[in-house]
Amino acid sequence: MKKNIILIFVVFVTLILVSCGHDEDVLRVGMDLSYPPFETVDLKNRPEGISVDIAYELGKFLNKKVKIVNTKFDGLILALQAGEIDVVIGSMSITEEREKVISFSKPYFYFKIISLLNKSFADNNNLKEDSTVEELLAIENARYIGIAGQVSASIPTEYGKNVKNATDVSTAVAEIAQGTSHVLLMSGNPVADGYKANPNKTMILWDPFVSSPIAMAVKKGNDEFLEELNSFIDTFNDNGGMYDILIDKWDEIILEDLGKFGMSFYIDE
Repeated sequence: MKKNIILIFVVFVTLILVSCGHDEDVLRVGMDLSYPPFETVDLKNRPEGISVDIAYELGKFLNKKVKIVNTKFDGLILALQAGEIDVVIGSMSITEEREKVISFSKPYFYFKIISLLNKSFADNNNLKEDSTVEELLAIENARYIGIAGQVSASIPTEYGKNVKNATDVSTAVAEIAQGTSHVLLMSGNPVADGYKANPNKTMILWDPFVSSPIAMAVKKGNDEFLEELNSFIDTFNDNGGMYDILIDKWDEIILEDLGKFGMSFYIDE
């Protein structure tokens, strides 16, 4: 009787361990599918986007099946630390704070922070699309607007500029179009969207304030896996490599979104 109880206990524990584990042949990739064209879903709610394509190519490189785990962006690091995902491929920039708790691969993209300007303000100050950040910063009466807690507010503040806080992007863009504010700093797509919605009242200044390196992220101590990721990233520039694949598939779409640049906007530092 005692042996039977022990056997039942061993089987029970084994079942728990199996259920709590995961298939080692499956690579669980975390990303927030809310950010097209990088991370999103198609009309059938299937993951698609630039980061999704990278994830599937990584699976081929590692000879593993890929499972995209849709996770809110602010929960990705916690999911990684908890072992719920194996890697983050989700437009995550390398920062000192993040490097304290997770490990990053080599960068493979660069997300640039550019400016949406009120057109009259730009004309009055002789600013053009190819003007420099230094020229913009030299204008003392420029009125900046940004989203509280985001780089649109923090970056101009670091330069000693007073920044009006807006509750959301649409409100900030509306103020730029109306001329109540002059400068809004954001990443490429929101700035391009703001310009396309107000082409006669706004202008894009393309010189970036910041070019943030984007990398894959793994749990601290997972050095062997990190080396595999870096080896994969080393192939991106190969003939027929990841950059060629992305350019073939996404260049026209990015060019349409941004209005001036294609994939090179994110590939080139």
